[in-house]
Amino acid sequence: MKRYLLSQNMQEEELIEACKKGERLAQRALYAKYSSSMFAVAMRYAKSQPEAEDILQDAFIKIFEKISTFKGSSTLGAWIKRIVINTALNSERSKLYMFPMSDVDDTNYFDDRNVMLSDFQFKDILGMIQKLPRSSQIIFNLYVIEGYNHLEIANELGISEGTSKSQLSRAKKMLRKLLTENGQEVGYGA
Repeated sequence: MKRYLLSQNMQEEELIEACKKGERLAQRALYAKYSSSMFAVAMRYAKSQPEAEDILQDAFIKIFEKISTFKGSSTLGAWIKRIVINTALNSERSKLYMFPMSDVDDTNYFDDRNVMLSDFQFKDILGMIQKLPRSSQIIFNLYVIEGYNHLEIANELGISEGTSKSQLSRAKKMLRKLLTENGQEVGYGA
């Protein structure tokens, strides 16, 4: 069995092919290469570090089971990220419906993704996002961080676009309040 060393020169195609063959050393190298960045993705959807670790573990099991379906139409990193996000969403799908998610009038909804925060650390913002109700947290992450539109969110979660919009609006209001309570000013750019 070939020994796979994590290095800048290692060809990703070689690593993928070895993983498709089920070679454990290649799987370890793939995990070592992507686990840190994918843990950060999982943390955006989890309420705790242990929950994010579970999401990451489940996602990598799926990644290794499905690596043979990777066709290269996107980067391997993007493909892995998609699986991590789907794993997080699937683990929360049943919990999501525990929160009331009714459609509301869209007149209070505003469409912008450019929130400017001065002198605020990402980890502090992440902590505040994690204080949101699960439904609002997931929709906020999908829209603001992952770049999904409301139709994509609605299709992914089995909700209406209006529900997605109202949950995002609710999440932004809650975050504004949390930021204000912590002495931060929030502005919205174009």
